[in-house]
Amino acid sequence: MNRLDTEAINMRSPYDVHFENGQYIFVSDIGIEYHVDFDLDNNPFYKAYWFNLANPKNIKSPNDKKIPQTLICIIEEFFNKNPEILLYMCSTANNQQAQRARLFLRWFNGYEQRQHYYIKAAEVRSDESSIEFIAIIVQRCHPQINEIITRFDSEIEMFNEFKP
Repeated sequence: MNRLDTEAINMRSPYDVHFENGQYIFVSDIGIEYHVDFDLDNNPFYKAYWFNLANPKNIKSPNDKKIPQTLICIIEEFFNKNPEILLYMCSTANNQQAQRARLFLRWFNGYEQRQHYYIKAAEVRSDESSIEFIAIIVQRCHPQINEIITRFDSEIEMFNEFKP
């Protein structure tokens, strides 16, 4: 993956983002530290990266509009430097994955980026009682967008078919 330009991010981001140990880090006004990194997916059909967002100290975050704005700046810079695909899986900690999925989609769809990016979320059953939420984000101008979405849908369907 091409490294993101933190100067470009910080030109638009409400929170200052810096790069340290492979992560893009920012701190909210109330002192909550957030870490963002990207891991290459091992999918043989298309090149994709997992978007990872962490609050390492697990401090409960209030409704802070600067957080999604900062994340959108990071995602936009990802796509400026990397024409690939982003995948996102919500953490299952405290069984709050459905709430995290709704929040992430609201953050992402609340910006004008909707016209530049296609985002689709899906439920994946990991066992009888647990559901994980996965999303794919693709630039609308990606030359293989239809094939990518079709492949994503078929992988989700296949994964869910083989669960009890």
